[in-house]
Amino acid sequence: MDYAIDFPPVTTLPVSGSDKPFPVGRIYCVGRNYAEHAREMGHDPDREPPFFFMKPADAIAANHTTIPYPQLTQDLHHEIEMIVAIGRGGANIPVEQALDHVFGYGVGLDMTRRDIQGVAKKMGRPWEMGKAFDNSAPCTGITPVTQIGHPDKGAVWLTINGELKQKGDLADLIWNVPETISYLSNMITLRPGDLIMSGTPAGVGPVQRGDKLVGHVDGLEELVITYI
Repeated sequence: MDYAIDFPPVTTLPVSGSDKPFPVGRIYCVGRNYAEHAREMGHDPDREPPFFFMKPADAIAANHTTIPYPQLTQDLHHEIEMIVAIGRGGANIPVEQALDHVFGYGVGLDMTRRDIQGVAKKMGRPWEMGKAFDNSAPCTGITPVTQIGHPDKGAVWLTINGELKQKGDLADLIWNVPETISYLSNMITLRPGDLIMSGTPAGVGPVQRGDKLVGHVDGLEELVITYI
């Protein structure tokens, strides 16, 4: 395609066992999808309908990289999550068919400028700038369903400089992966290349310059990044 302007290449993630990368379209994040995390954020974890926010595809930071500490914040927070990579699009997808639309899974961080988000919340304003900034979505590569199946239980954790900060289990998701896909597809038409960040367990907290973060979901590639 010959564009009218110089346009950056499509953001991609490596695919385990393949030389063909996964092209990233849109990134949807599920908010407060673990009960204990909902409580620590001051909310009732009853099974209210899920809500979503977005990050741009170019917010992705590659695994095993060093990331500059973001500007305009003094309170950067980590949120470790399992990523769902959509391989087949659709709208109004039934729960029992939702997993047929999944290409694979990965590990990601929903990095959050908590101070910016907090001010926006207090003022009743959108808080995208607390979530959707440069390098705010560090991600591993994608492990295809053909290798991993569909994880529905297993440890999710994050360490900083070797100290455990977050720990949960995929079985504790308030809205599981097929339910999340079905619900989201009733709000928008999912497309191949979409990513869904499925929610974070309790223990979110601050990140400092020099910190090394290791994120883990059982059966998937570990995420390792360092902030400077």
